[in-house]
Amino acid sequence: MSIEYLGLSEINGPLIALEGVRDASYDEIVEFTVEGKKKKIGKIVEVYEDKAVIQVFQGTDDMSLNNTHTKLTGRPMEVALSEDILGRVFNGIGQPIDGLGNIISDLKRDVNGQPLNPCSREYPRNYINTGISTIDCLTTLIRGQKLPIFSGNGLPHDQLAAQIVKQASLGENSDEEFAIVFAAMGVKHDVADFFRRTFEESGASSHVVMYLNLANDPVVERLITPKVALTAAEYLAFEKGMHILVILTDMTSFAEAMREVSSSKGEIPSRKGYPGYLYSELAALYERAGIVADSKGSVTQIPILTMPNDDITHPIPDLTGYITEGQIVLDRSLYQKNVYPPISVLPSLSRLMKDGIGKGYTREDHQDLANQLFSSYARVGEARGLASVIGEDELSPIDKRYLKFGAAMESLFITQGQAEDRSMIETLDKGWELLSILPREELDRIDTKILNQYYKAAVESKTEEE
Repeated sequence: MSIEYLGLSEINGPLIALEGVRDASYDEIVEFTVEGKKKKIGKIVEVYEDKAVIQVFQGTDDMSLNNTHTKLTGRPMEVALSEDILGRVFNGIGQPIDGLGNIISDLKRDVNGQPLNPCSREYPRNYINTGISTIDCLTTLIRGQKLPIFSGNGLPHDQLAAQIVKQASLGENSDEEFAIVFAAMGVKHDVADFFRRTFEESGASSHVVMYLNLANDPVVERLITPKVALTAAEYLAFEKGMHILVILTDMTSFAEAMREVSSSKGEIPSRKGYPGYLYSELAALYERAGIVADSKGSVTQIPILTMPNDDITHPIPDLTGYITEGQIVLDRSLYQKNVYPPISVLPSLSRLMKDGIGKGYTREDHQDLANQLFSSYARVGEARGLASVIGEDELSPIDKRYLKFGAAMESLFITQGQAEDRSMIETLDKGWELLSILPREELDRIDTKILNQYYKAAVESKTEEE
């Protein structure tokens, strides 16, 4: 039963206090009518006796204590769902902004979904191909995984996200259904236009659902955007049997919105002013990824966050690293050398890749190749450090070979065009081309049988080219 009230008790930023309420409940949706015509919605974030604190999604700019009617709906926030959401663009709270009308569906879902029950989970297997060599070979994205991208202000994480959306697939031989849910929080208008234009021009928009919360949209709306996006992803994955990749950018905007609202509520701050429940809020979002037993679909997450001052120990990347299964780190020094995507190989990892690659998934040499590339690239750093002290001319022949290997890896393997989509086989073959620069005796992370098969072929191919 809905109850309507006239007037407000207090307005504080995006928060409204209402007294004399009856039967109010936490997370209940509230509808406002301002001056008899303008409609807004909010949700109850705190209840004490006959008082309720309501968070207004569209902001309280034109609201006063006397000109507002408040109606408690008696239900949580819900979003209408059907397969028609594919190819559509919505605002941060799930309302269409593409001019194509509302989603007509009897099916509605509460956006405050729960993390997947560990007992109902299946272990993530198989991979998602992004067409980006550094990710596919060295930090492979596994279906059902949550693999964040740690970036920084000014780094090309938006371009990388757009490229992943355009190129992501389940592999060349898969006939399973695949779609992408893309949610942007606090992005500028030009960035939002870049994403929309890129997806449309590439033809990817037909299998993408977009949720856009713009920089001039109310801060509070950012708190609901990832929940709406994940609710849509769960519907497509677990009810329609699709494999869904969810890209959430920028989680730093989400956390800062949480800090702002927490401050308005007068809560005691924790690290860097963020609320003490930042960890649990992030975990509640990230843990909605996975594979459910007896379901054909899966939800895979790539949250993107910008690290303030490139500080990986900042609370947002720090807590994200505890919850997720690895990370992809973008490096400013690589970006300054015109390397795109500027993915730093050594601190990046995917903890689940070992279970979704190899024979039957990608190729039998994948794991050994990745191990050797990591090991050899780590040796490059040592050689460069030594060269900076004694000079490159004084290095041993093998150290000079490692310098050559490092330069080739950055220019031929890590670097690729924004429109360059490499298959998994192309990526693995490029890895062997790199290893052919090094003497065979240096490749100590690879099984002898695999080394005999692939190293010899790579060396012979290189000789023919020369």
